Amino acid sequence: MELQFGTAERPDDAGLAAGRALFNGETDFLKGVVAMDGLPPADRIEFCMAGRSNVGKSSLINALTGRKALARTSNTPGRTQEINFFTIADTHYMVDLPGYGFAKAPVAVVAKWQELLKAYLAGRQTLRRVFLLIDSRHGAKAVDEEIMSLLDRAAVPFQTVLTKIDKPRKSELDASLERTRAVLAKHPTAYPEIVLTSSEKGDGVETLRAIVAGLV
Repeated sequence: MELQFGTAERPDDAGLAAGRALFNGETDFLKGVVAMDGLPPADRIEFCMAGRSNVGKSSLINALTGRKALARTSNTPGRTQEINFFTIADTHYMVDLPGYGFAKAPVAVVAKWQELLKAYLAGRQTLRRVFLLIDSRHGAKAVDEEIMSLLDRAAVPFQTVLTKIDKPRKSELDASLERTRAVLAKHPTAYPEIVLTSSEKGDGVETLRAIVAGLV
């Protein structure tokens, strides 16, 4: 039976409280990693944020943590060229992955960090979930499907997060959701709920916090 990939509902009060408690704690940048031997010890729950360049990843990280400049934002695709680790309380690592797809950088540089991304996704035992960000104005694209297939092969569960839902008209958002659902139906490691977010308006931020707090 195919999963329908409905949108995530607002969590109950306990889930919301757990999410607030986690993200109200100390959140700090730990390190940027450019090679697998630079990864921090795999000693806590880990989740990561992945997406095409300029999908709104840094803005969503800043909204989640309530820190306006924790993750750098840029209009230049491909600015993040390393795996950035952040500590949340003393229990979680939040990982900001390099944007994949188009990037204004030399081909060799792009190839190097894309290889690092693939090696990390396939080899990190403490990684509990990848939050795969997709621009709600466009829906899933071929390059997103490549990452989904990589996650399938690595047996890493991922959950789709649509960003910038305040930008498209409702009819455009509905069409984007349908396109994305059709793609997700092909991928066995896709989590069956899609989270709708707007970093600018705050939509879905508390829901995403609660989901992270519920990872074990």
